[in-house]
Amino acid sequence: MTLTQEQLRQLSVPERLGRVARQWQAIADKELAPLGLTYPRWSAMWKLARIGDGVSQKQLAEALELELGSLMRTLAQLEEQELITRKASPDDGRAKQVFLTNSGHALVKKMEAKILKVRRALLANIEDEEIETVKKVLAMISYNANHMSEAQKLDQNNEEEV
Repeated sequence: MTLTQEQLRQLSVPERLGRVARQWQAIADKELAPLGLTYPRWSAMWKLARIGDGVSQKQLAEALELELGSLMRTLAQLEEQELITRKASPDDGRAKQVFLTNSGHALVKKMEAKILKVRRALLANIEDEEIETVKKVLAMISYNANHMSEAQKLDQNNEEEV
C-alpha cells in the first residue's frame, strides 16, 4: 500500500521506524535474492561474519535478538547449503559452535558488496552529522526501552510474589 504524503506525515515515531526498517530489509532482500539467500539466512551469516567463527548457537541467537529455536532451522538450512558447520564445543559438549565454511566466507564477501550498495543508496544525500544524530537518537530510544523492560520485569516479579 502506498501512503500519501499526508499519511506519511501523520505516522508516529514507532510507525516510521518500523516502516523504514521493513523498506530497508525488503530492498536488501531483493538485492541479495540472486545469491539464493532469504533474510533469516543472510542476516545469520552476516552476523556470524561480524562476531566471528566459533561463537555458540546461543550467542548467535542473542546477537540476532532471536529465540534459539527460531535460529536452529536457519542454521540447519545453511548447513545443508554447506555455508556453515556446527561443531561441539570443546568446553561443553552439549553446546554447538558455528563456523562459516570457505563457501560461506566467499558468499559473505559477495553479500558485503551488495549490502554496502544498498546502504550507500539509502543513505544518499544525508550528511554524516545527520546520520550520527539518528544513531544517537536510536541508541537513546534503545537504552530507554531496555530500562523500561527491566522495570517491567521487576514489577511483574513483585506482582507474582504478592
